[in-house]
Amino acid sequence: MKSFLILEDGTVFEGSHIGAQKEVVSEIVFNTSMAGYLEVLTDPSYAGQAVCMTYPLIGNYGICLEDMESRRPWPDGFIVRELSRIPSNFRCDISIQQFLEEHGVPGIAGIDTRALTRILREKGTMNGMITTDVNYDLETIIPQLKAYTTGKVVERVSCDEKYTFAATGSLSDDGAGLRVAVLDLGMKRNIAKSLAARGCEVTVYPAQTSAAEILSDRPDGIMLSNGPGDPKECTTIIEEIRKLYESDTPVFAICLGHQLMALATGADTFKMKYGHRGGNHPVKDLATGRVYISSQNHGYVVDMDKLDPKVATPAFINVNDGTNEGLSYTGKNIFTVQFHPEACPGPQDSGFLFDRFIEMIKEGQNHA
Repeated sequence: MKSFLILEDGTVFEGSHIGAQKEVVSEIVFNTSMAGYLEVLTDPSYAGQAVCMTYPLIGNYGICLEDMESRRPWPDGFIVRELSRIPSNFRCDISIQQFLEEHGVPGIAGIDTRALTRILREKGTMNGMITTDVNYDLETIIPQLKAYTTGKVVERVSCDEKYTFAATGSLSDDGAGLRVAVLDLGMKRNIAKSLAARGCEVTVYPAQTSAAEILSDRPDGIMLSNGPGDPKECTTIIEEIRKLYESDTPVFAICLGHQLMALATGADTFKMKYGHRGGNHPVKDLATGRVYISSQNHGYVVDMDKLDPKVATPAFINVNDGTNEGLSYTGKNIFTVQFHPEACPGPQDSGFLFDRFIEMIKEGQNHA
C-alpha cells in the first residue's frame, strides 16, 4: 500500500505503508543509531514525535520483548529506508511489523531517509504527516502541520502509581542498603535497573508526586529521569523539583530531569535546531578533560549563557557543537547530565556516573 510523508515545508516523500493502519501528525526527528531500534521505540522521550532511523535496514533481528525500555512503544510514527520482514535472531519474539501493528504505530518505508535527514538538519526539526490517503490536499494539511504541538506529554508517559525495583546487586553491591527514589518523567527501565544492579532499592514515583511525599519516605538519594517534550511545559513539576533542590538529599538527574533541575534553579532552556538523537555523541568531562561517547535523545538544551555560577557550573559539554551536557551544583550534592549513562541503545562509557551518585550519597551520610 502506498504511504506518504508530508512535511510542513511542503516536501512530500512517497513510500510503502508499514505498521498500523492510521494517519498521524507529529514532530519529525531522526536517530542515527545503527542498532537498538526496539529501545528507541520504547523510549518514552519520543512521545509526541515520529522517528526516522538513518541506518538503512531496520528490523533484521526482530523484537525481543525482554529488551523493552518501557511498557509500550511511544513514537507517533516510524520512518525507515527498509523494514526487514524476515528477522533472524535466536532471541526474537515477534517481527517489528507485528510489533508496530499490535501497538498502533503507523509508519512508512522505502523513502530516501538520507534526503529527509538533510532537510531536518538544514531547516530544523519540523512537523509532518504520515498518511495513506492518495488524494491528500496540501492546502488543507500544511496549516494543520504548522499548528501541531507535542503539548504536555510527561503525564502521559509516567507511571500511574509508585512501585519498587528490588536490589539485584548483579553488577556490584556498592549501593547495598541504599534507597533511591526515582521521579518517573518518562523513565527508561535501565535507569532503575542500573541502580538496582549496584545494590540499591529503587522506588519509582509518578511525575506529579509532590516533593513532600518523596521526602517523607526518607530516600538516601533522588533520581530525576529522562522524559519527553518541552521542559518549560512542566510548570508544576518544576516547582516540586525546586523543593527537592532545597532539601539536603543528594540528587542525580538525566536528560529531561537535568533540564528541569536547571529551570527550577533559575536557569533557562531553548529548543535546538534538530537535537541530538543517537548512540555516538562525544561529551567532554570539564573536570578531567576526558571525552566519553554517549547515547543521547533530546531536542532542548540548558542555556549556558544564563547560568548563575553561584548556583551551578558546566560539568560536561558536547564536543561537536559545544552545548551543555551536564551541570554540577554549587554547595549541593547534586549533579545532572543531558546524555544517557544507562545507554540502551548505546555505549557504556558513562555508566560510572551511577557509581559517582552512590559515592556522593555515602559521603553525605558520613558527614551527617
